[in-house]
Amino acid sequence: MTPKNLSRSCSVVGAITLSALLLPLSAAHAAAPAPRVTASTADAFGRVADAVFTDRTAALLDRAPTARTALKATTAGIRVPGTLTRTENTALSSLRGTRSRLAALGEAYSAADTEVAVDRTRVTGRLATAWVTETTTLTYRKIRGDEPATTGFRAHHVLTFAAQPDGTWKLTGERSTDKGPRQVNEPVTTALRMTPMAAVDAPRAATTYPAPANPKTLTGGPYDYAGMATYAEKYWKNYNPAYRSFNSVGGDCTNYLSQSLKAGGWATVAGSDEEYGTWNYTSSTQTDTWVGVNEWSWFTQTAQRSTPLANVYQMDIGDVMQMDFDKDGSKDHSMITSYRSASGVPYLTYHDTDTYRRSLSSLLAAYPNAAYYGYRT
Repeated sequence: MTPKNLSRSCSVVGAITLSALLLPLSAAHAAAPAPRVTASTADAFGRVADAVFTDRTAALLDRAPTARTALKATTAGIRVPGTLTRTENTALSSLRGTRSRLAALGEAYSAADTEVAVDRTRVTGRLATAWVTETTTLTYRKIRGDEPATTGFRAHHVLTFAAQPDGTWKLTGERSTDKGPRQVNEPVTTALRMTPMAAVDAPRAATTYPAPANPKTLTGGPYDYAGMATYAEKYWKNYNPAYRSFNSVGGDCTNYLSQSLKAGGWATVAGSDEEYGTWNYTSSTQTDTWVGVNEWSWFTQTAQRSTPLANVYQMDIGDVMQMDFDKDGSKDHSMITSYRSASGVPYLTYHDTDTYRRSLSSLLAAYPNAAYYGYRT
């Protein structure tokens, strides 16, 4: 079906109030006709998703909270149970904590805009599933004065609904399907996995701001760091068709990072006597070091393509950051610095979830318990 695009601006639109009461199930439920998802139903599903994600993003803005207003049903009504109401209230409280951590790091957002597209729906019995894509843009508040204009991301979610005897639908759940870092409008979880895994090959970087000076020569050397950033920002959401995507087989973050580095002059290595000494991509295959988070790190150390940074705030254009979300010793995500402000804040661009110029401060606020690794390329 054709996706329904629904634009919302956090500065002018309130989000859904998750407070509707549910009707009890009755004997008529079993005899009710099988539900159908019409165009108007899909539109209502999209509006629910839009309201939820807009509400979350609004909790990050540095102004008085926008009132959460009830969503007016069109053709198909949507109801939200009290359990999800409480869950969403907890999510908003967590996001206000993210906003406070961002403020302490010198970052704030003045406005935001969200667009939701319903990609497809499926009905199984009396349950409906809706796959939606959220595209959100946040406007940086000019605090230091050298922030970029905006940051943006594209995220994918699955919403589930249950048909009710009165013909309405009940929202029963929402989850993200992306494998990368949680976006800034996703609530923070604090549970850590304590099972130790493989030894870390590179030292963790400090996350304090400001960082000790560690200037980088951007021009005149063997690599085109501006070219790396230009490539990354060109293909952050519109993937380069010359490369395969690995989103469905573990994530595309390091594949995309490798592409950006190659665009800036990194030469591929087809063969090596070292276990992790190759780094290559062809029309039919690729090395693990091209697509694997830890394998890429091992290659860069083996081939001396990078050196660890003592502090992630030292990253400059073309430098790389990796994250170990749960500090289990195995790194989970790769991203490249595509912008650095004059006041020393790096901004990261990456796949999984596809994201443009997200500040390091935003990642630290969303992942206060993660381990961070910075690489000078």
